[in-house]
Formats: sequence, structure tokens, C-alpha cells
Amino acid sequence: QVQLVESGGGLGQAGGSLRLSCAASGRGFSSNVMGWFRQAPGKEREFVARITTGSSTYYTDSVKGRFTISRDNAKNTVYLQMTSLKPEDTAVYYCAADLLGLGVGRTSYKYWGQGTQVTVSS
Repeated sequence: QVQLVESGGGLGQAGGSLRLSCAASGRGFSSNVMGWFRQAPGKEREFVARITTGSSTYYTDSVKGRFTISRDNAKNTVYLQMTSLKPEDTAVYYCAADLLGLGVGRTSYKYWGQGTQVTVSS
């Protein structure tokens, strides 16, 4: 069982930066693939990025070169550094975990946090 708590959301300006954190508790953080998803109002939850247990990363095209996912297994925490923010990045951001986590759909992840709001003003 893994419990996830996101933090670091808030209001950002277009072109600015924000860093999200996701603290995990429970057993086996380092054994889980960690992912970030986001959901904008009226839209489906979409994949943003993932990092494997070996720290290989994968990003959706819209955030490549702007967002960076990383993990610190000693702190049981995964991060999402967001730069060059755009108004279209406005969404609730969710952290997710799974022993496999190889897909980009919601069903690829078993554990979810409650989400943190990111709002980017133009």
C-alpha cells in the first residue's frame, strides 16, 4: 500500500516556474514507477510524465523540454519541475504510483494522490 500527498501547486505566471512534490508513505516506494497526470476543467485526466525505478523518464509531447520529473528514493519523494509555464498547463496535478506503470492511461497506475491545483496566468 502506498499513500501519496502532493504539494507545491499554486499560482504561476506564464513563462515562470513551479515545482511540485509528491511524498509517498507506505512500503516499497523505490519499487514503484512514479507518474504525474493532470486534469483541466472539463477535460479528461491526461498523462504528463513518468519515472521508472531506474530513473528512466518519459514525457508527453506538450511538456517535453519544459518539465522534468525526478525522484529521491531516500526521501520517498518524486518531483515535477515545471518551467516555461503556459496558461494551458493550468490543471489539477496528480501523483501516481504503480509497480509496473508502463502505460500512459489512468488504469496503468494503482495508487493516486488527491491532487494539487496549478494555475498559470497569462
